[in-house]
Amino acid sequence: MVQRPAAAAGGAAVIAKLVEKVNSGAVRVVLVVVGVFWLVPTIGLLLSSLRTPEEMNASGWWKVFAEPSQLTFGAYEKLLENSDITDSILNTVLITVPATVLVVVIGALAGYAFAWMEFPGRDWWFLGVVGLLVVPVQVALIPIAELFGKLGLFGSVFGVILFHTGFGLPFAVFLLRNFFAEIPRELLEAARLDGAGELRLFARVVLPLGGPAIASLGIFQFLWVWNDMLIALVFTDADSQPITVALQTQVRQFGNNIDILAPGAFISMVIPLAVFFAFQRQFVSGVMAGAVK
Repeated sequence: MVQRPAAAAGGAAVIAKLVEKVNSGAVRVVLVVVGVFWLVPTIGLLLSSLRTPEEMNASGWWKVFAEPSQLTFGAYEKLLENSDITDSILNTVLITVPATVLVVVIGALAGYAFAWMEFPGRDWWFLGVVGLLVVPVQVALIPIAELFGKLGLFGSVFGVILFHTGFGLPFAVFLLRNFFAEIPRELLEAARLDGAGELRLFARVVLPLGGPAIASLGIFQFLWVWNDMLIALVFTDADSQPITVALQTQVRQFGNNIDILAPGAFISMVIPLAVFFAFQRQFVSGVMAGAVK
């Protein structure tokens, strides 16, 4: 008991030293260089998508800096004329947005219930949810494909949404339950004394405090679903395939169709990047929540 304050003070001192080092000019330069190298593939893909196929076959994308006249939007104009790619982008949005919203909403409700509501077998139910985290997706592909076939959901956008929602919920419930459990009990009891019911308490108190964790979960789920190819390759058909499967089909059918593949691949990459950078502050807050008390 006596050593705990000293240990906490020592931990705070270590964190202060780390923050001081990170704020130094040399570390910032290193981080900027690492960030630039991390973005090099994206920049190269963007510049490649703005060149003609002949120029891409003749030289690397870095030649654009010496000859800026190579840049053109012809590949994107051709991409918009390819119905397979444009339809697949719409399918990706139709799959990703509902799968993300459903996981966040249901996961938040279930996380609150497991954290602060009393019901029979609560701990055992939560252990079951945690156990589902170790179930690999590959194990469920065949049985769920057979089930979807009997229900008439195989090859549909709705079936893919259900699959992503089902496999995203265990992690969502686990993450949000642990985050909501850290909310001070006194705060919830004070709200209950003021007459707040469970739904009002959840909407007015828990959700605002859990914003960083919910934002982190939303980003994770969005990236997982948007970049998924395995599930989409198994459960979709030609009318419901997302951009990942459509690009793979273009490679298989038209190996030299680089003027469509390059802009399509860049669009499929830049949207998740835009989502991440738009919510990066909430993402960092959610990841670091509870790290420093």
